[in-house]
Amino acid sequence: MAGMKGLKKKRRIQVIVLAFVALAGSTALIGYAMRDGINYFRAPSDVVAEPPAARETFRIGGLVEDGTLVRGQGETITFSVTDGGASVPVSYTGVLPDLFDEGQGMIGTGNLVDGVFVATEILARHDETYMPKEVVDALKDQGVYQDPAESGGS
Repeated sequence: MAGMKGLKKKRRIQVIVLAFVALAGSTALIGYAMRDGINYFRAPSDVVAEPPAARETFRIGGLVEDGTLVRGQGETITFSVTDGGASVPVSYTGVLPDLFDEGQGMIGTGNLVDGVFVATEILARHDETYMPKEVVDALKDQGVYQDPAESGGS
C-alpha cells in the first residue's frame, strides 16, 4: 500500500509539472504571435520628447494642424499632427478617409523615420463629434481639447 501512495503522489507531481510547462509554452507562443500586432499609442508631445526607435511601429494621434495639409504628386500626402504642445510631420501614401481634413482628429499607424512619421494607415473620426479616447486624453493633457457639446458642435 505504501508503494501505491508514493506512485500516486509521483504521478500527481508529474501532471502538475506538465500542466505548468504547457501553460508557460502557450503563454510564450501567444506573446510571440502578438509581438507585431501590438501598437502603442503616442501623442505628438511624447514623440518629440522621447522619439521611438526607427523600427518600432506605433500609433500617433491628434489634430491635423491647420495649413499643413499638402497633396503631393500621386497619392503622397504630407501634413502635421498636433496635440497643442508639439507637432510631428506625417507622410502618407494612399487614399485618405473621406472625413480627413485640417483641424480634424486622426490616428495614424506607422514608424518614425528621420523625424517624419511615415504612416501605413490613417484613420479619421467617423463623424463630427467622435474622437478616439487616446486623442482626447492627449489633447486634454495639453489643455487644448474642447468638447464639441460645450462649444456648440452637434
